[in-house]
Amino acid sequence: MEMAMDRNGDSTNTMGDCGKRIKIFAQKMKRFPGLVWPMMWKVGREDPRRVIHSLKVGLSLTLVSLLYLMEPLFKGIGQSAIWAVMTVVVVLEFTAGATLCKGLNRGFGTLLAGSLAFFIEYVANESGRVFRAIFIGAAVFVIGAAATYMRFFPYIKRNYDYGVVIFLLTFNLITVSSYRDENVLRIAHDRFYSIAIGCGVCLFMSLLIFPNWSGEDLNHSTVFKFEGLAKSIAGCVDEYFSDSNTEVTEVKSSEDPIYEGYKAVLDSKSIDEMLALHASWEPRHSRYCHRFPWQQYVKLGAVLRQFGYTVVALHGCLQTEIQTPRSVRALFKDPCIRLAREVSKVLMELADSIRKRCHCSPVILSDHLHEALQDLNIAINSQPRLFLGSNNNQATNMLALAAAHASQKQQKGSGVSLSSVKTDSSALSDWKTKRDSEQSKEAERKFLRPQLSKIAITSLEFSEALPFAAFASLLVEMVAKLDQIIEEVEELGRTACFKEYQHSDKIVVTCETPRINVAQNNLPSHGPD
Repeated sequence: MEMAMDRNGDSTNTMGDCGKRIKIFAQKMKRFPGLVWPMMWKVGREDPRRVIHSLKVGLSLTLVSLLYLMEPLFKGIGQSAIWAVMTVVVVLEFTAGATLCKGLNRGFGTLLAGSLAFFIEYVANESGRVFRAIFIGAAVFVIGAAATYMRFFPYIKRNYDYGVVIFLLTFNLITVSSYRDENVLRIAHDRFYSIAIGCGVCLFMSLLIFPNWSGEDLNHSTVFKFEGLAKSIAGCVDEYFSDSNTEVTEVKSSEDPIYEGYKAVLDSKSIDEMLALHASWEPRHSRYCHRFPWQQYVKLGAVLRQFGYTVVALHGCLQTEIQTPRSVRALFKDPCIRLAREVSKVLMELADSIRKRCHCSPVILSDHLHEALQDLNIAINSQPRLFLGSNNNQATNMLALAAAHASQKQQKGSGVSLSSVKTDSSALSDWKTKRDSEQSKEAERKFLRPQLSKIAITSLEFSEALPFAAFASLLVEMVAKLDQIIEEVEELGRTACFKEYQHSDKIVVTCETPRINVAQNNLPSHGPD
């Protein structure tokens, strides 16, 4: 009876849990339409081209489906018409370059595989059935191994990997099927025409109906990275010298506008290489039919990433454990803010020159930048004691540190507890507490080491200025790296035939830190089926 009652109780609990889960699922389904519609609106508003691309894919699928739905077209092509639908799903991409890359790879891979399969079939038909099977098996092994090995070549891996996969698939389908099916050549012929029709529809939609160019996306991405770095630098300096005494709260990296500014630069390597690869497949579509310098954009992206690492270190100065007092920072506030704003101004002008496709100003490194750099140098030289310290105070602090070590050795047998750490020597006599167990002794020794390290650092008089010295050196480092960035932008302008600089093209850059918008476009991909 007790076992029966336990079973009834378990079944009752199970039914109760199922009922709760059903109610929770029903509530989520009720909220689902309210969550989907704002997301759809947000995605379309960030980039209206996504809506246009979705309509283009739908229209393309409808057109190739007519080969299967209309009786006259179906009689001409037959069951192979479904391959046209599959081709549109796989080949049609967001940009024209991506579509050309996959479409031409698929077309030439299918054509080459079909031609080679016809040759293998012609040779095999001239022999007996046994030799034919051996010959087909050997051909499949040799071609499969050779094609797979070629996929490891860097150039083929980068440009023609999809075409080699389609070649292998088509070749094996035709060659192996021809041993049992006499009409396989006819099927391959119809399949090739279906794939050609699908690729033609894809190319027509990508190149002629509201085309999206990978080169243009790469250009906009480069401009966005320049602007993000400029805003991050201005935000770092404004936050470092802010007068607010509010406590620093832990904020997620994804919500930090400074982090979002340089994040796009650090994560841009794979995106830049993908866009550059697709841009290399695109025809010359500019007004003057200039060749798109996609390689130079990749080089510029690498230089920007090196510059971005400096911005990351600058942002790290805001979150270090030992900070320079605000009273000391205020001594260098004006030259640092001016220097950071001049650096941000240069980056914004470079971004504007790439956006407008014109050469940057010959005097882009203005006298204001050099004046701010000189003022910072003068301000640092005017406060030598902050960075050099006093020998007497250093000796006193070192004596206090030595006394702390001696006290630690005397109390080693009974155990020591450091409840609080102060930088003056009078507080070093208050940190003895007894422990009984061996486990507590070991834990105490592990705790003591970092505290003594902190004493060693904070006992130095000039330690208050060390964090600012790192901050200032990073600002100077960014000024030094500007020359390399400007050289790469000028080289890009010469390669891309940018128009000459005119005084009317000069832009006015505000020194305020605007809100950073990181709504980048995520290029959709259907996957290499």
